[in-house]
Amino acid sequence: MPIDFQQIYTKIRAIGQGAQARKQVLEHQRERAWKLLELHAADLDLLRAKVERVARDCDPNLRCALPVGEALNTRTPAPPPPTTAALVAVDGSQAAPDRHAPLVYALVNVGAVALKLNSTNAPQVFTESELLFDEELRQKDGSLMDEDAIALRRDARERAKLLELARKFEQPVVTLTDGPVELWGAKDPSSAGSYQNFLKKYLDDLDKLAALGVTLGGYVDKPAADLVVRLLEVGIATDEELKDARTLREHRPLLGATDLWLFGKLLHPGERSAVFAMQSSSRVRYSGKRALHFFYLNVARDGRPAIARVELPQWVAGEVQKLDLLHAVLIQQAALLGAKPYPYILHRAHETARVSFDEKKEVELLLSLELRKSGGEVGEKSGKQVAKDSSGKTKG
Repeated sequence: MPIDFQQIYTKIRAIGQGAQARKQVLEHQRERAWKLLELHAADLDLLRAKVERVARDCDPNLRCALPVGEALNTRTPAPPPPTTAALVAVDGSQAAPDRHAPLVYALVNVGAVALKLNSTNAPQVFTESELLFDEELRQKDGSLMDEDAIALRRDARERAKLLELARKFEQPVVTLTDGPVELWGAKDPSSAGSYQNFLKKYLDDLDKLAALGVTLGGYVDKPAADLVVRLLEVGIATDEELKDARTLREHRPLLGATDLWLFGKLLHPGERSAVFAMQSSSRVRYSGKRALHFFYLNVARDGRPAIARVELPQWVAGEVQKLDLLHAVLIQQAALLGAKPYPYILHRAHETARVSFDEKKEVELLLSLELRKSGGEVGEKSGKQVAKDSSGKTKG
């Protein structure tokens, strides 16, 4: 049956009727968050001690900003554009296995772009494509890899490519990924072993990038996390509210206020925020020179703010020259795409990595032909998939 638009429209009208009330609550929460940012801007030692105590005694999974050395409301203008540096960006795409399809396979495609600033040479473009089939798709418990497991494999390959390409250039080298520096994964217990293997390799790659002196950053466009807002909530919580993890998780007096809004109000075009450390359960893995940090960056040239969260490891955050280089490169690259700023080299890497519908169909055709030629087995679509495919067709 089609959507019952009467039910949907009834809900839409209710949403509209409550819009003003929600807006007033949101404005109150935002204003309160802004005042707290100003009020506690210099209370770095107090806030840091409180977060660390909560993480140690109450909730080790607490995820929030951790003050380092700059005031919470710091605004740092963009450094002069770099005159020389090599830039390397990677991105990836994947096709997860579909058990309803005739051919069950997975595809991981990694695209990378490398260029030298102020060089007349064209950017270098690299692609790595991996096809997974049959037993390669099975996890240790025999289950089929899901979207998260394939994405983890893609992320690991992206980061390995960074190291490979960074070794080809003289310093300074800036490497960029679209998304966090941290390697995500292991939501499914069946893939936990794979995650640990990928993580071990990735941490080793990070150490090698640090030894090379690479300036590494992860670019998160329009971030949804409320890491600094959460820091402010912990900062104003009473000891009673911090007694246990559940109470702490439910203590959300600033709910609705976001870092995106907060730093959109604070930062002028080209400016970065203070550098914060990342308090999370992953601190035990990302420690020392790998310790995760971040800052917010307004990549807009004027008018409406365009806020990104930039993640970086300790070896970059702790060296002013590398920090300034990363800041300057991102502002320079984002300006190249005009009205909707986003780093040009990351956009090129995304375009390189993207697998089109036609390319995916070509892979399926080639695989099907080879299996039939070699006496292999090609399955059939599931009944569910056949029904879905035919549901939109009209009978002649």
